[in-house]
Amino acid sequence: MKFNLTVLAVAAACFQGVSAHYRFTRFIANGQVTGEYEYVRRNTNMNSPLSSTDAALGCNAGAQSGGNTKTITVAAGSTVGFQMDQAIFHHGPTLAYMAKAPGNLASFDGKSGWFKIWQEGPIINGGSVTWPADNKSSFQFRIPSSIQAGDYLVRIEHIALHGMPSQHYVSCAQVKVTGGGNASPATVNFPGAYSPNDPGININIYYPVPTNYKMPGPAVFQG
Repeated sequence: MKFNLTVLAVAAACFQGVSAHYRFTRFIANGQVTGEYEYVRRNTNMNSPLSSTDAALGCNAGAQSGGNTKTITVAAGSTVGFQMDQAIFHHGPTLAYMAKAPGNLASFDGKSGWFKIWQEGPIINGGSVTWPADNKSSFQFRIPSSIQAGDYLVRIEHIALHGMPSQHYVSCAQVKVTGGGNASPATVNFPGAYSPNDPGININIYYPVPTNYKMPGPAVFQG
């Protein structure tokens, strides 16, 4: 009976995901929720999530540039975030990254230079697993206070693990960071930071119930 209930739960989750998918559409900064796609690059991937090795994993399909996207000024050490068009309904971790533009921010394609600034994985307690992102539609985190001032992309990602292969929901916002220090975090590329065989990506989250979980990607930069 337990096996049948698990199968039904997975099937229901997959069916729900076919009808519509959630998107990160608004940026949160300076205590305000901004307009839809005002500072978030609009992508052309309206309903299909990305794979762990997708060529557009940096900022999503159609969002490799941001000529029509505004850039918002935020202070190093301040709290920012993203708001979605609907609540998350797939189990999985949520992560945030930043990448400093090597030149013009609007033309930066977001394929390289990423360092992780925040992550939220499962809470595992004995035989139960809770995913904090479930039913949430807003996520906030802190910009490291030690990074250099300049133009950055801020990348939010939810990795859905309800079925294999993993599904990656991604958006990027354009920000100008003021203040800060001289830190130069180690960086990764997208695609490249993940492998389909990573233990935090290639995992059955239903059975057997996980007793531990390794977050995908690099460690969070502590700055």
